Amino acid sequence: MLNLSDVIKNIEPIDNNKYLSAQNRWDSIAKPLKSMGEFENIISTIIAINGGNIDKRCVAVMCADNGIVAQNVTQTDSSVTKIVAENIINHKASVCNMAKICNTDVFAYDVGMNTDSKIVPNYKYMNGTNDFSKTNSIPRDIVIKTIETGIKIVGELKEKGYNLIATGEMGIGNTTTSSAITSVMLNLPVSEVTGKGAGLSDSGLLHKIDIITAAIQKHSPFDDVIDILSKVGGLDICAMCGVFLGGAYYKTPVIMDGFISAVSAMCAYNLCNNVNRYIIPSHLSKEKAMKLIAEKLNITPVIFANMALGEGAGAVSVIPLLDMALSIYKNMPTFKDIKIEEYIPL
Repeated sequence: MLNLSDVIKNIEPIDNNKYLSAQNRWDSIAKPLKSMGEFENIISTIIAINGGNIDKRCVAVMCADNGIVAQNVTQTDSSVTKIVAENIINHKASVCNMAKICNTDVFAYDVGMNTDSKIVPNYKYMNGTNDFSKTNSIPRDIVIKTIETGIKIVGELKEKGYNLIATGEMGIGNTTTSSAITSVMLNLPVSEVTGKGAGLSDSGLLHKIDIITAAIQKHSPFDDVIDILSKVGGLDICAMCGVFLGGAYYKTPVIMDGFISAVSAMCAYNLCNNVNRYIIPSHLSKEKAMKLIAEKLNITPVIFANMALGEGAGAVSVIPLLDMALSIYKNMPTFKDIKIEEYIPL
């Protein structure tokens, strides 16, 4: 398996000449300048990464459990993680129904569920995390190995011919780990980056904030992103961090989903700044920290639907929009073709 430090050293920036060439193509198309908005940037980025090939796509859903659920920070217990993961494999989950509409395959991976499944592929080094309110969430070496697993998964998917990967996750308690990571990485109060997750009450939210705040105080100081993940992180986040790194390493665009996916992307960006140009934004999720992370990564989500479903549902939602934008890019005539004067930037 690829070594994390070697992968980071070998991640290159996207080809800026190809990006600028794609931007010039957009400007030549017979339509008002910049009228496709952020989609012009996204398609130009995909062109720069892999030439604009997104015909074979998939969702990679990282499934893991979180020991912090013992502190009553969620409405449901960890048994739900395995049930939904198996529903994904059996094509019964929400993301599967959505993905079918846009010819997208869905894969689930056990990167840290509490219990083994006979049908979910086992890629884990640990059966769920520890309760980070009591002790470190994940041993440091397993953080690194799980990130490397995410990189490995991208390599396997690329070998199968996939040229666009959407991120997804399933893991009860993972908005709690995500809020803890965000608070530390952005140096913001826990209350500013913590939401209700999957249906907490107002009092439940206050309890969740208290648990995270106390845990951060307990584990401070934090040395680096690996240390943060080790102390308050989740295995699904570690694996998705690896997926974003793997996308950059293997020159495959990776669609960022919602809050948990965005936190994973932020971790990957912290390890290697070149990663962010390989990230394709999808939606601005319901969680309050999502906008802050998007600004940190300098990316602009294009769907504003107040979603909070997980599984990669938001990431899948953007795929038909990418298809439509790419069709304009590839098929529209230019001003020259239809013999009218080009728009001039003013």
